[in-house]
Amino acid sequence: MLPPVVTRHAANAMVSTIDHLATEAGVDVLRKGGSAVDAAIAANAVLSVTCPNMCGMGGDLWALVHHTDGPPEALDASGMAGSGADPDAARAEGLTAVPMKNDIRAVTVPGAVDGWLALHERHGRLDLDTVFASAIRSAEDGFPVHPTLSATLHLVAAVEHADLPAAAPAGAVVTRPGSARALRAIARDGRAGFFEGEFGEGLLAAGPDEFVPADLATVQARWVEPIKVDAFGHQIWSVPPTSQGYLTLLSAAIADGIEFDDDGLGAHVLVEAAIQAGHDRPTELFDGADPVRLLDAERIADRRAAIDLGRAGEVATPSFDGDTTYLCVIDGNGMGVSLINSNASGFGAHLVAGSSGIFLHDRGLGFSLQAGHPAEYRPGKRPPHTLAPALVTHPDGRLRTVLGTMGGDAQPQIVLQMLAASLRHGRSAGQAVGRGRWRIAPAVDTGFSTWSPGVSRKVELEDHVPQAIVDALAARGHEFGTAEHSQFGHAHLIEITEHGSLAGAADPRALAGAATGF
Repeated sequence: MLPPVVTRHAANAMVSTIDHLATEAGVDVLRKGGSAVDAAIAANAVLSVTCPNMCGMGGDLWALVHHTDGPPEALDASGMAGSGADPDAARAEGLTAVPMKNDIRAVTVPGAVDGWLALHERHGRLDLDTVFASAIRSAEDGFPVHPTLSATLHLVAAVEHADLPAAAPAGAVVTRPGSARALRAIARDGRAGFFEGEFGEGLLAAGPDEFVPADLATVQARWVEPIKVDAFGHQIWSVPPTSQGYLTLLSAAIADGIEFDDDGLGAHVLVEAAIQAGHDRPTELFDGADPVRLLDAERIADRRAAIDLGRAGEVATPSFDGDTTYLCVIDGNGMGVSLINSNASGFGAHLVAGSSGIFLHDRGLGFSLQAGHPAEYRPGKRPPHTLAPALVTHPDGRLRTVLGTMGGDAQPQIVLQMLAASLRHGRSAGQAVGRGRWRIAPAVDTGFSTWSPGVSRKVELEDHVPQAIVDALAARGHEFGTAEHSQFGHAHLIEITEHGSLAGAADPRALAGAATGF
């Protein structure tokens, strides 16, 4: 069982992350007069040091920023495949998928640092030396290993240039001087300090046939149009493809047209809505996919009509545990940030950018090696992404909630459950985060294979899902099982209450998370 989740309250500002050190860094920046964006970057920079198994400067980033009563801004800082990407050569080797580990083809140009710089250029108030100060201190002076990092350190035992021990108990202090050097270089020289410095040299050396200097010279971050649906009496926002954020919105819109309570029927409706939204993702999610078509009202209505309230449905045949970090911030001026940064799977591709010690992500696993597929592995293309931050506004555009989670393919499903709990059923932040979760899981789980063609699926439940809901799902014919808490994401949520104060919660599944404000 999970420990009870406490809803934290604050009058002015709040930060919620998976690591109390990151949360403290964000709060410190806010107290110094920084914006929510400054705080989000500060927190993410700390996480890049303390949680390399989940995220880092060698990964990608997506964010939503709300600072007026109009639409939020959306940032896509996902990277593109290198100039050497060659699907024909991969197929000639007999590959049917891009290898996840120990293969540079799984690596796209990391976009996280470009994401930080784009966010800071538009909304930063403090200089980057100040924003990065806590992260640099943790990297140089040391930080205590948190339990989830301790449990996964064995994965890096054979990784060349890894700057972490192959084993360390929770609480042991480790340093990451290469990350400190990278952060100082970014603060001093911007993206050139990163991509033309120690990290960039290491990336080019790791992939001489995959990347050329021009690939690293191309800015990966871009401001894009956010996507939204009206559901549960609010406007729900996410980021467009190549993110799978449209699945959060599509499933919410499907469920919104059905009457249900916070009970067994409600769980069935949400499961079915998630399946109807996601079952054709492999053919629909790619670089250039049209979000307007994906969220078309007729498409929503057709999928809603396919749900049988009395039975588990079948879907026509047309992904692994994600290692990611989500964080959220609201500042004293009402600016909200919903940000997610990821290495894709644990320690990414198990490759390191030379002496920097920075792990390279394996987001290229989302590419297809099927000739002619819209998500085919090719130079300059972005792979499909599981990262899907979310944000909620009132019908008049005022910010209500920033929320999101890690969790690979299950991210939209987890966010859907929190949205329904908060917006439909009126649950508190702590209740929305702490309630027992379900996820749709493939028979053989990689974290990213849920919607793969021909894969059988089941509903997995946490051990504290109420028995009445378990019985209701069983009675409707759902195949289900149980899984460890670690399989159900690390979700965070901050909302602006009707009183104008803030209420937030950090996910206890992260073991070291904290929501703190002032």
